[in-house]
Order: sequence, then C-alpha cells, then structure tokens
Amino acid sequence: MMMDMMAKDMSMAGMSAAMDMQLMQACMDACSACEQASAVCSTQMMDCAPACMNCADMCNTMMRTMLRMQGATPAVMMSMLDACMAMCQLSMDMCMPHADTSEVCKMSAQSCKACMDACMALKDSMMKMA
Repeated sequence: MMMDMMAKDMSMAGMSAAMDMQLMQACMDACSACEQASAVCSTQMMDCAPACMNCADMCNTMMRTMLRMQGATPAVMMSMLDACMAMCQLSMDMCMPHADTSEVCKMSAQSCKACMDACMALKDSMMKMA
C-alpha cells in the first residue's frame, strides 16, 4: 500500500518514469539494515566508529528522502544515492580491518556492501529509464 501511494506521489512530481518501485523498496530496506548495523558498530569503541555513525545518518537520510519524494528530482536522487554509496564505502573500508575479530564490524561491513549494491541497482535503473 505504501509503495502504491509513493508511486502516485512520484507521478505527480514527474519522476514516475525514472524510478523502479521494487528497486527503490530494496534500496530502502538495505539502507535500513545498514543504518541499524552501523549504529550498533559505532558503539564498539574502534576507529571505525565515526564512519559508522556518519553512515547510519546518511542511510537514514537516504530512506527519508525516498519516502518523502516530493521535491526530489531524478538528478537529486542520483546525487543522494552517490553520497550514500560513498559513505557506505568509507564505513565498509573502516570496518573491514576489524571483521576478523569483531562480528559487529563484519556485519556492518556486509550491510554497507549490500546497501551500496542496492543503491547502485536503483541508480542504474534510473539512468536506463531517463
């Protein structure tokens, strides 16, 4: 039901041709998982904590932007996706050195990778539809 309402909002905003709703849902789900994993990882007192906190904030912002949709153009959404992927990459890079000794860091790095993949899939789809 939520995705139907969002599709209606998007068509009013002129974005209906530029967004695949299933890919957008997958991206929101991945952002949510990454936000949660990064928030937990940020409490571990390792040198990856600041990057994890920033990643959690970026993923939360990306989800809120996708849920709101009003005022977001395809160019804005692609820029936001790029920013989210960059933050996930940084967080993943910072967590990976700890992945062998910390399950939390390993989980965070894996969720960052999944989020980057979902953001890239959505961006690729938007570029093909543009």
